[in-house]
Amino acid sequence: MCKDCGCSVVEHSHSHKESHSHEHLHDNPQLNDPKTISIITKILDKNDHEAGHNREHFNAHGVLCINLMSSPGSGKTALLESLSDLGEFKFCVVEGDLQTCKDVDRLKAKGIQAHQIQTGSACHLDAFMVHKALHHMDLDNMDVCFVENVGNLVCPASYDVGSHLNIVLVSVPEGEDKIAKYPVMFRQADLILFTKTDLLPYFEYDMKKEKEMARKLKPNVDILEVSTKDEASLRKVSQWIKFKMEMR
Repeated sequence: MCKDCGCSVVEHSHSHKESHSHEHLHDNPQLNDPKTISIITKILDKNDHEAGHNREHFNAHGVLCINLMSSPGSGKTALLESLSDLGEFKFCVVEGDLQTCKDVDRLKAKGIQAHQIQTGSACHLDAFMVHKALHHMDLDNMDVCFVENVGNLVCPASYDVGSHLNIVLVSVPEGEDKIAKYPVMFRQADLILFTKTDLLPYFEYDMKKEKEMARKLKPNVDILEVSTKDEASLRKVSQWIKFKMEMR
């Protein structure tokens, strides 16, 4: 796992400049150790400062930034491909994966402007990575910039990348209990998308129960059911995004 988000006891602090500062903990400190907490806090403070710069950049271009988060295979890339087919607004994508360019190649094949971030071992994107990617993005004439985060229901929830909104996907094949098991992620959501709903007949999945759990964690969260095979459900997602664009 990565070395800078608390999922490893050896901490590494990011710096946007070439002269990176490194701080290491020894003797296997625990995550509740004061030194560990201090370093994690310092890392998050630096990240939040950079995230603010990213938001200013998006605001200056009149672009709504949406952070897409989920476990691997929930359908983030497929959702973006489908939204492109609808053509209801112009968008670009900052794509995050540990390795390969498979997802960004899929997006580019649909004519979507996209830039790949390969994190290597980091299990999330942070504001510095997104800032660097923005140097490769043309935001002129764009309505939305999606940040497709690394597939992970833990660490991405702790890192502000400079987005205005968070959409969290959870797919039917993942089974029930993901919302209960990963509450931090779902508390960060402005919209929860239950994806691959066309597979509901083949799984024991209590949608009502999962929605109740989601609203127990965050009462005002918006929730939509979506399938890439159902254009009407995709248009509801598109309409939600367009409404948020108009509210800015």
